[in-house]
Parts: sequence; C-alpha cells; structure tokens
Amino acid sequence: MRRRWPVMLMLVIVGCGNNNFNPKPKGFNRIDLNPSAYQVLADSFPFQMEYSTQAKILKDSSWIAERYWFDLYYEKLGANIQVTYKPVKNDRDLLEEYLMDSYRLTSEHKVKAYAIDESVITLNNGIKATIMELSGEVPTQFQFHVTDSAQHFLRCALYFKTATQNDSLRPVINYVKMDMLHMLNTLTWDQ
Repeated sequence: MRRRWPVMLMLVIVGCGNNNFNPKPKGFNRIDLNPSAYQVLADSFPFQMEYSTQAKILKDSSWIAERYWFDLYYEKLGANIQVTYKPVKNDRDLLEEYLMDSYRLTSEHKVKAYAIDESVITLNNGIKATIMELSGEVPTQFQFHVTDSAQHFLRCALYFKTATQNDSLRPVINYVKMDMLHMLNTLTWDQ
C-alpha cells in the first residue's frame, strides 16, 4: 500500500501541472455569402441558362455520365448541383422513363427525410417545373426537373459533401436554392 502513494502523488502533480486549460466558447460556423451574380452557360449545350459566378462547372466523371451531365460546384460552400440533361426525341415512353427516374431518385431519400414537398410552378419564362424540397438530415435538400415534353428533359439536385447538420446549413441551402430558381427562370431550350 505504501509504495502506491508516491506513484499516485506523482501522477496527480504531473496531471495538474498544466493550468492553461480554457474551455472553448459556444459558437457557430461563419458562413460568408457573396451577393448573387450570374453568367450564361456555354452555348455547347442544348439549353441555355444563367448560373452563379460562385460555381465552377465540373464534368460529371461517374461511369454512367452522359454527354450533357455536369456539376455546378460551389467550392467555398461545399455545395454541388448535379445537372443531368436527356433528350426526349418526341418519345412519350422515354419521357415517362425520365420522369419516373427523377421521382425514384427523390424517393430514395425517404429513409432520412421526414417530409418531401412537391410543387409544380410556372416560371417567369412560361415553363412549368416540378420542385421537390426535402426536410430532415438528407444529403439533398432541393431538386427540380423540367421538360418541354417533346425534346428536352433537365434535372438538377443540390448536394452537400459535409457532415454539418442541415439546420446549420440553412442559410447556404437557401442561397443555393435561390441560384437554382434563377437557373430555372432563365432556362431556354435550343430548337
């Protein structure tokens, strides 16, 4: 018993020797959002729209990627908008397949989403779009698809590559959502 005391006393002295401990104050991530500014998409696509100057176009590198698939990557925000375009070719069955794929991809998030709100809106340019807003700790919070029912089908989905809770990301989600709505409102199809 007596031999343990010197060892324990030494541990206590060494362990308590550092008095520089300061608890960190509670805080929130600082998110600086620049004023929105837009640029026109290159004319090599079968559609035109304006997208944020904060975003970089990255070619979709997935093995299933098609010619007009790309990502709009917001490096500072850790946000990514996946843009997928498919030609419809006046084929109703093909259009139905694209629409079903869009709904299937959205519904895959039902596991974590506690709500999926869908609405059809008429844009400033007269085009109708289907918008899906997902609530909960889901990797995608905002998606849309739009078609002219004859030649064009476009789907976009917002993703974040972060473990940050969505309530903390709310300002960024709303910021990018406004950019996505601007994309929709400036969308035109090439004939």
